[in-house]
Amino acid sequence: MDRLIADIGGTNARFALAGPDGRPHDEQRLLVADFPGPVEAARAYLGGRKVRDAVFAVATPVHSDRVALTNSPWTFSVRATREALGLDRFVAINDFTAQALAVPRLAPDERVQIGGGEPHGDAIAVIGPGTGLGVAGLIRVRGDWHPIPSEGGHVSFVPHDEREAAVLLELQRRFGHVSNERVLSGPGLVNLATALAALDGAALDVTDPKEVQRRASTGECRSCREALERFSSLLGAAAGDLALLFCATAGVYIGGGLCKRLGGVFDAARFRAAFVAKGRFEEYLSAIPVYLVIRRDPGLLGAASYPLPD
Repeated sequence: MDRLIADIGGTNARFALAGPDGRPHDEQRLLVADFPGPVEAARAYLGGRKVRDAVFAVATPVHSDRVALTNSPWTFSVRATREALGLDRFVAINDFTAQALAVPRLAPDERVQIGGGEPHGDAIAVIGPGTGLGVAGLIRVRGDWHPIPSEGGHVSFVPHDEREAAVLLELQRRFGHVSNERVLSGPGLVNLATALAALDGAALDVTDPKEVQRRASTGECRSCREALERFSSLLGAAAGDLALLFCATAGVYIGGGLCKRLGGVFDAARFRAAFVAKGRFEEYLSAIPVYLVIRRDPGLLGAASYPLPD
C-alpha cells in the first residue's frame, strides 16, 4: 500500500503518495490558509483513499508530540493526527531533514552546479530560502547517508560592510533579533528592499517578494535591485559558513523554492564570490561544489525515503 507523504511549509502543503519504489506520484499542492490543519488538508487530498503509513515534513523543529509550524498557524498532535487519519504509522520530521534525504536521490538533471570542483568526502550541507530559511546537514556513515536536523536559519544575521550594518540596525528597530531568515527568505527580500529604501530616505510600499523581483527585473526600483544583489551575496556568505561548519566537501545544496523562482535575478556570480570570501579558507571553499536543486518536489522525495519504525 502507498505511503502518504507531505511537505508542509508556511504557504503551501504538498501532498503525494509513494509506492514501494519510493518515488512520489499524484502530487497536489494545497494552500495552508485554506485548511484549519493538516488532518483536514490530508483528508481533502486523499478523497477517501486509504493509507496505512504517513510521513509529514514540516517547517518547524519536531521534538515532541505537539508540533507548531514556525511560519503558519497550524499546530497538531502527532498521536491525534495518526488516530484521526486511521494510520498504523505516522511521523513528523523537519522539512529540511526531508530536503537533505532527497539529495543523494537527485538525478543529474535535477540540480545545477554553481562553481567548485568535484564532490568528495562524507558531508553535505543544505540551505534553502522559501517562506522561511531551512538548513540541514547530511553525513555518510558506512555507506548510508544520515540527516542532521538544524534550525540554522535562525542564527544571527552578520553584515559584511557598512551598508549591511546599517540594514541590520534598521531591521533591529523592527524585529529586535535579526536572523538570517529575516533577510534570506521571501519575506526577507521585502525586508531588505524596504530597509534599503529607508536608509536612502525613501518609503517603499511593497509587501510581496514577487513584486520586489518584478521591480528589480524591470530596473524601475533601485532598492529592489540592490535587495536582489545583496540577497545573492548574503546567501552565498551563509552557504559558505555552512560549508565550513560541516566541512561539506561533498557539496552544498540550495533547496527551497525562492532561488528557482528568482531565475536570472538570482546572481550566481555574486553568490559564488561571497561563498568563497572567507580569508584564509578561500582556497578550501573554492573547491567545494554548490548545486541549485531544480527538482519540483525534493521534500516529498525525502519524505518518501524516511525510514519508518517497525
